[in-house]
Amino acid sequence: MSTTPPLQEAEPVPIPGGGPARRRPRAPGRVRHVALPLGSLALFLVLWQSLAAGGTWSETLVPPPAKVWDAFVDVSTTHDGVRGYNGTYLIEHLGISLRRIASGAGLGIAAGVLLGLLMGTVRPLRSLFEPWITFLRTLPPLAYFSLLVIWLGINEEPKITLLAVAAFPPVAVSTTTAVAAVPRSLVEAARALGASRWDVVKDVVVPSALPETLTGVRLAVGVAYSSLVAAELVNGLPGIGGMVKDAANYNNTPVVLVGIIAIGISGLVIDGLLLRLERAVVPWRGRA
Repeated sequence: MSTTPPLQEAEPVPIPGGGPARRRPRAPGRVRHVALPLGSLALFLVLWQSLAAGGTWSETLVPPPAKVWDAFVDVSTTHDGVRGYNGTYLIEHLGISLRRIASGAGLGIAAGVLLGLLMGTVRPLRSLFEPWITFLRTLPPLAYFSLLVIWLGINEEPKITLLAVAAFPPVAVSTTTAVAAVPRSLVEAARALGASRWDVVKDVVVPSALPETLTGVRLAVGVAYSSLVAAELVNGLPGIGGMVKDAANYNNTPVVLVGIIAIGISGLVIDGLLLRLERAVVPWRGRA
């Protein structure tokens, strides 16, 4: 006969005011959730240091983590009379780029949501615009950035436009697909209850399509981030992408890595905020 003790379940937590008890999350799960990313980061740093110390490549190509940290300190402070990188601190470079992304991606997302709603509800519009959106979605940003510079000059306009064009297709495609997939029974039920066309769109179509639309927004922000360095190739300083490009011109690999890490970490933070927004706006996702 087996003598294995039964597994202990999490202790139910009573809810004030009655109702079914919720189970308290187990502490080991939360510890694991934090320990795994930290462990992977530590392993990455060890491998990076080992690769740099191995001598296979010069420090110009693969600088050790300590040199990258020194570069981070240099571009974040005033040293030897020099303020940050090219007279601008790292946080200022990043802030300027984030403003560009907010403006460009914001315009692209707004246009994508609006056109996606129209394409999802009016089938001829979908047949008309979908091939053009697919064509635009397959183009790499560098393919049309030079054209934008010729048209709009070298100031902020081509950068904002490129980020908007890059962010537009993912939102338009996801919104169109989500609107087209709204259950027909819900629309017919709303109309049977006397809802107008606007009421159907506002109370049925938009809430049903919102989860996939927010996923498209997250993808659009990611695409805009991946286009950031391309957007700041010309006259990108100050700006984090311009800093990366300028440092690469002088083989300043530590500063290039600092810029890449700053872009990646800020991207993770923004994606986490968007994920929290998604959970707050559509709490029923995955439960209904």
